[in-house]
Amino acid sequence: MPTDKGAERRYDVVIIGAGPVGLAMACRLAKVGLNIAIVDKVTELDLSQPEMDGREIALAHRSQQYLSEIGAWQRIAVNDIHRLQDATVMSGASPFTLDFTRNDSNDEPLGYLVANHNIRQALYEQAAAYTNIHIITERKLKSAWTGKAVLDDGTTLSTQLLIASDSRFSESRRMFGIGAKMKDYGRVMIVCNVEHAKDHNSTARECFLYGKTCAILPLGDKISSVVITVNANLAQEMLSLSGEQYAQQAEQFISGRLGKMKLITKRFNYPLVGVYSDRFVSRRFALIGDAAVGMHPVTAQGFNMGLQGVDTLANAVIKASNRGTDIGSMRVLQTYEIRHQLHCRPIYEATNAIVKLYTNDHPAAKLVRSATLLLGNKLSPFKNLVARKLTQLQ
Repeated sequence: MPTDKGAERRYDVVIIGAGPVGLAMACRLAKVGLNIAIVDKVTELDLSQPEMDGREIALAHRSQQYLSEIGAWQRIAVNDIHRLQDATVMSGASPFTLDFTRNDSNDEPLGYLVANHNIRQALYEQAAAYTNIHIITERKLKSAWTGKAVLDDGTTLSTQLLIASDSRFSESRRMFGIGAKMKDYGRVMIVCNVEHAKDHNSTARECFLYGKTCAILPLGDKISSVVITVNANLAQEMLSLSGEQYAQQAEQFISGRLGKMKLITKRFNYPLVGVYSDRFVSRRFALIGDAAVGMHPVTAQGFNMGLQGVDTLANAVIKASNRGTDIGSMRVLQTYEIRHQLHCRPIYEATNAIVKLYTNDHPAAKLVRSATLLLGNKLSPFKNLVARKLTQLQ
């Protein structure tokens, strides 16, 4: 939607960033009648027809339910939703594995895999269906302060609450003087889809190898997403391989468990940087999604954590709105910050500990990895606790 240059517009909530987390927040708040503006620098075509970016999102049960509650899940084609039945974690040449299996009588899967671009499109379509969501495209945030956002065409947006969902390198966060601890993992994630000779049985495989990791995420019939993480200095070498050579590398990484592989998409690469903001809120301002916490993908909890934040902040805002009180008050925002910090910090630190353990090639670390897999598989209460935490099942 275009804006009138130099004009001033008033909204209950303004969201910077029309990624999946920002769109989810817009849909949740619009559902209760709040007037929402969401701003992004990309074109409307980019939002309505996002291109494939190679990333498959592992959705926990609560995330799937939340997408359904806001009306986005129903917009994803059934053939684009892949059930994740089981998961196996392996470490190098260790004979031990850590296996997660859902054995409930109702046949609930561990979770679901959906391509990032399909989630984005579904959320955009749902947001566009609301008359009280105003999507402003091809505009950048020029400046922001308490209750105000000025766009690069001079338009001023006045609001009770400004929400930033503009990536882990958030400009909005910087404008409000909120610092963040950045962790450059020195690694690059390379993703692509492959066909393979053997059935994946809807099982995800995470292989921690020496100096690299390889995750195989089950999609359609004998099709999987291959996610290889390597040191930055090895990434270009991996990307320069022919498709056939790259497929052979992937086969070797998982010891040929899925047979011969063939690339069926291009390769995409993403440098890995973790982010944890010093604060999640300021006066009439809140951070959500990667702008608040940007996760390493090893535990596949980034988007799930983002939706958890949407739920927490939206509930606080809606409660204030229902009471007729200020939705952007510090009381509302501090409620969100305290609860979201309690949820995020343990997962963020645990993820970094896993990354540190499984990327350390010291003999002692290798021994600990093998022992962890052996004991974890034998200790059912521990394994069940981890599974419930990752899948968000109660």
